[in-house]
Amino acid sequence: MDLLERLAQTPAISGREHRIRDLIASETKELFDDARTDALGSLICRRDPRPRNAARAKRKPLSLMVATHMDQIGFLVRHIDDKGFLRVNAVGGFDTRNLFARLVTVCTEKGDIPGVMNPSGRPLHIATDEDRKKVPEISDLVIDTGMPADQVAKRVRIGDMVVIRAEFTRVGDTVVGQALDNRIACWIAIRAMQSLKHHECEIHCVFTVQEEVGLRGAGTAAFGIRPDVGIAVDTTLCVDTPGVPTDQTVTQQGAGAALTVMDAGSIADLGVLESFEKTAKKKKIKTQRSILPRGGTDAGTIQRAADGARTFTLSCPTRYIHTITEMIHLDDMHACRDLLAAFLEQAR
Repeated sequence: MDLLERLAQTPAISGREHRIRDLIASETKELFDDARTDALGSLICRRDPRPRNAARAKRKPLSLMVATHMDQIGFLVRHIDDKGFLRVNAVGGFDTRNLFARLVTVCTEKGDIPGVMNPSGRPLHIATDEDRKKVPEISDLVIDTGMPADQVAKRVRIGDMVVIRAEFTRVGDTVVGQALDNRIACWIAIRAMQSLKHHECEIHCVFTVQEEVGLRGAGTAAFGIRPDVGIAVDTTLCVDTPGVPTDQTVTQQGAGAALTVMDAGSIADLGVLESFEKTAKKKKIKTQRSILPRGGTDAGTIQRAADGARTFTLSCPTRYIHTITEMIHLDDMHACRDLLAAFLEQAR
């Protein structure tokens, strides 16, 4: 779990992915035949075919792109007032009900600064009835670094990245932490490639940027690669929790890797979906089919890049997505890892 913890704890919001990119590049430098960073910031790693049968090496290989986005939701500093308090702009989709009384990290060129994020206005003791009813918006949130205003002004700039601070931990048969959407998929791809010894396809493993603000990095990467098949690896809703009707659960925790039939951005290529399903059955890996009514993955933009590609999303069921307590069952993350490796091994 050390690698997953380091991935989850590395601040890297959309458009500020340099820290996580450096970590992934360091962890994967022995896995690929070539690695480069494109103009938008995605890390594009290529591995040439490694067939068991030398005769098959003469065939034109299938070009396959595996996309896992590196970015997390977070904030950018948009204003510094004369008392040193910071206001922020959201980068990605937040449920503001989860943003009260949080520790944060303000990431600056001169070092990271701890802070506290709270809504502006009266505290509970002197709040009016109307105050108590209000759910604060992002524009109401204030970050207090506890530093004198002149020191804040010297260290913090407009556009500095801010992330919420939360620990990574084991809870029962699950892991819990922030940014598991989508650092779990980065972990799945890295571990799958480490276990993969032989394959006949040409694999482009792309750690994409700016997924949380519009699937941007995957689109430019796919346009350059022009893969035959694109596989997005991501999280998906697992709302098998109290208060949710059973027909809206999307996936069940512990039931295995999710084979996404459709989401709001793409419909899975039926042949690729069934190939994943057959591979899982052969390898005795637990899977569950799922449809996500809202939201999407990098598959949506890979599908439409250049002259198009057959696409599919392999999803890891996740409770409490887009909070700092995202929860993933160990069986599900291992099933995704094993299934991705098995699919790549037989793809041709």
